[in-house]
Amino acid sequence: MAFPTFHPGELEAQRRAGVGDVAAAAAGFIRNRMPEQHRAFFASLPFLVIASGDETGQPWVSIIEGPEGFATSPDPRQLRLAASLDRADPLAATLASGSAIGMLGIALASRRRNRLNGFLRPEGAGYVVEVHQSFGNCPQYIHAREWHRVDAREAPPARHFDRLQPSHAAWIAAADTLFIGSGVRADGGGTADGFDASHRGGEPGFVQVAADGSLQIPDYPGNNFFNTIGNLIRDPRVGLLFVSFETGSLLQIAGRARIDWNAAGSDNPQARRMIRVEIDRVVERPGALSLRWNRDGVETLGMTVIDRVIESDAITSFHLAPSDGGPLAPFQPGMHLPVALTVPGQAGPVQRSYSLSGSPTAEHYRISVKREDRGIASRFLHDQVPVGDTIMTGRPAGAFQAPSGDSPLVLVSAGVGVTPMLSMLHAAVESRSGRPIRFVHGARNRRSHAFAAEVDALVATGAPIERRIYYSAPDAADAPGVHFDRAGRITAVDLIALETGADTDYMLCGPEGFLADIHAGLEAGGVDPGRIHFETFGPSG
Repeated sequence: MAFPTFHPGELEAQRRAGVGDVAAAAAGFIRNRMPEQHRAFFASLPFLVIASGDETGQPWVSIIEGPEGFATSPDPRQLRLAASLDRADPLAATLASGSAIGMLGIALASRRRNRLNGFLRPEGAGYVVEVHQSFGNCPQYIHAREWHRVDAREAPPARHFDRLQPSHAAWIAAADTLFIGSGVRADGGGTADGFDASHRGGEPGFVQVAADGSLQIPDYPGNNFFNTIGNLIRDPRVGLLFVSFETGSLLQIAGRARIDWNAAGSDNPQARRMIRVEIDRVVERPGALSLRWNRDGVETLGMTVIDRVIESDAITSFHLAPSDGGPLAPFQPGMHLPVALTVPGQAGPVQRSYSLSGSPTAEHYRISVKREDRGIASRFLHDQVPVGDTIMTGRPAGAFQAPSGDSPLVLVSAGVGVTPMLSMLHAAVESRSGRPIRFVHGARNRRSHAFAAEVDALVATGAPIERRIYYSAPDAADAPGVHFDRAGRITAVDLIALETGADTDYMLCGPEGFLADIHAGLEAGGVDPGRIHFETFGPSG
């Protein structure tokens, strides 16, 4: 099966949004199997978000939960679930007979998520999911929460309505998290032949209840695949799920969506479009889950800006130390730091995650932020956060770490994607591991080339590190062999030509199009997909 498979609705959404050739950029991200890190991630979760259709094809969204280890992956194309849905769930009958399904694995504490689409069939007391598509998502707009369980008890009966009740409107007004499900109808058929489960997040009240009882959902910048909006162009039926994290209750909504492409009605400049939902059915399920979540267990730390360093024409580094003088939480190279910024004019804290770019043994953190013209957080940091200010952060998180061992590493980055690679370089030099490393980085020119002197200093330590720099548009004053090694863009052919051996691990970080080209080229060149590891980013806002 060829991937990615964007249907006409998704292609139309991409065209309307003016995002270019997403199909080419997505080639390395949408796979017909789960990479090893996704398999381990799904198996570590206490719950999964699922989307499918009822007997009429109407999408619904739900949560399936189970004891630790209830999800297992015996091979990259299969996920087994040792749990089932309660009979009160709108999807219980559908899943009992087998169905196309969209699934979202999300770890709220670490703000990590991965998605898959496939076909589910019942087996014993649980289900088996055959994976058709698998891809990751960035951690933006996820509110960190810790989970715990309560003793299992019989839930009160589900309540059914044909419109929102006042208590539901209050629930939605307090919500900072929404799960949305959509589907694509088969040609000539009345049921959906594919479903997608997706996450939306914002400050409490980001989903608005209009006077007529409809809902208005802002659509923020994402991976540009437009799976949800593309589905809604083909089939406006939509399912929504709001979770009461404190009580384990679920509010499941079925309705019909309309896309406003100018985000009219949103006061958030990050919103690009608005999804308006007319409600047809509501199912309220009190205490449906044994899981509970709280934000009190998620540590928030005050960090003082002790230094600011301009690294390039667009990137500035912020050096952070604990405001209380306490010790730093340790981190592994490749992790990111969640930050929560109090930005004037915003209804609540603006949350973002930035890769830690410094040494893991340093006495302070360093994040390096690219200024985005329309970015709320990046413009605030660049323009309004001086040395001496305090910002709030969480603990370092993330799973983009180099495999252990002494096999060769090729660190490949473009633009601000260099930040986790810098941390990995520092760790390699300080550990004196002797592990051979090729550092390959692409920038536009010397003005946009951040950390050039720092990388050169690390190479000069005598550690087995080789540097290769590419400039895609060098200026006249940029000297080949001095400021950069090659003109043009990094290609997979260049990386394979390094001849580092079949046991080489490739760490990739950069924009989606860059990663897709490199990833696909490495696989085509015979590199084991299990040795290709990547971290994507887009405009972080």
